[in-house]
Amino acid sequence: MNKRIRVFFSGTVQGVGFRYSTQNVARRFNVTGWVRNRSDGRVEILSEGSETELKSFIESVEEEMAGYVTQKTIEWETASGEFTGFGIAQTI
Repeated sequence: MNKRIRVFFSGTVQGVGFRYSTQNVARRFNVTGWVRNRSDGRVEILSEGSETELKSFIESVEEEMAGYVTQKTIEWETASGEFTGFGIAQTI
């Protein structure tokens, strides 16, 4: 059964290739969803997949961007199945 994870990353996470790096990392996992910048300076990832894949995906993003992240917040939600791939969404 798939799950949904919403993760907010804080730190120096905009203007450093975070979204593109996240999109590249997502290709290595069986996950769908998006990553976007937020107007408050954070980056948000909304992704669906198995719990194992999602945890591994987020850990890999953290490893890739470790020098830029100072804090993360994770929220688990119910999967909707609405995504067909993983991309970069418009900033809100």
